[in-house]
Amino acid sequence: MPVVEAPPRDRADGAALPDGADADAEAKNPFLVALGERVRALRSRRGMTRKATAQAADVSERHLANLEYGVGNASILVLLQVAQSLQCSLAELLGDVTTSSPEWLMIREMLEQRDDATLRRVRVAIGEMLGTGGENEARSHRVALIGLRGAGKSTLGQRLADDLGFPFVELSREIEKFAGCSASEIQALYGQNAYRRYERRALEESIQIYPEAVIATPGGLVADAATFNLLLAHCTTVWLQADPEDHMKRVIAQGDMRPMAASREAMEDLKGILAGRAPFYSKAELRLDTSARPLEATFAALRALVRETLHLPA
Repeated sequence: MPVVEAPPRDRADGAALPDGADADAEAKNPFLVALGERVRALRSRRGMTRKATAQAADVSERHLANLEYGVGNASILVLLQVAQSLQCSLAELLGDVTTSSPEWLMIREMLEQRDDATLRRVRVAIGEMLGTGGENEARSHRVALIGLRGAGKSTLGQRLADDLGFPFVELSREIEKFAGCSASEIQALYGQNAYRRYERRALEESIQIYPEAVIATPGGLVADAATFNLLLAHCTTVWLQADPEDHMKRVIAQGDMRPMAASREAMEDLKGILAGRAPFYSKAELRLDTSARPLEATFAALRALVRETLHLPA
């Protein structure tokens, strides 16, 4: 049976904790309290005493005790040592939702080390089972163009919509309608999280209103997994790719001289963003390189690709 100890009256830095307000204030930090509860629960699950855990983690027992009772703000390296001593991941120690119950943990274990193709099949199967729609179910006639800014989503999207006879939805404009201000003002006034909420609402409404449409999406939409899942489930997606140099030229040609486009490190920044988002963009069903040929030829290739995929006459 694991040993249950009384809470210590020491700080992680070795000083005695005073009775009263200071100690109570430290103990009430919700993240530290929850972290300490997880450490104790994991230690109990392993059947380890605090002393044995401290020795295995190569930290002092006092330091571990303060951590367990929410009054010790440990460094990330100490947390990593504690996680290793408890034979769990750092994510589990920090409270990742996918470690929050035995079922989550067993699902994680089943999926670890699986390749991307297998994980994609699992994701689609889960979507179907939960009734959120299988990916690109029945070749949705909502065509969503994804990719970094400057890939040609607006220009090609409008032409494709006209050709197909579908409404054209510029999702960034819909977001601004919801918020009543520009995208830059949303982010400046309310922050990135608020922008992502408006983005999700705009996409949900577009899916609800338009059974057929061409949707040009903001480049960062893939940053929110829930919104990107919604897009994949209800749209036929096309990744418009371009060389970083073309992305930069097109953005500047549009008159955008924001810091990223004007800084000396702009190209490296852009390449870093593209590299970070490419694994998500690559989940699109279709892809087209918009740097490979002139505009007219690029549109002809996109038109042929989409019409063939949707089984529409050429």
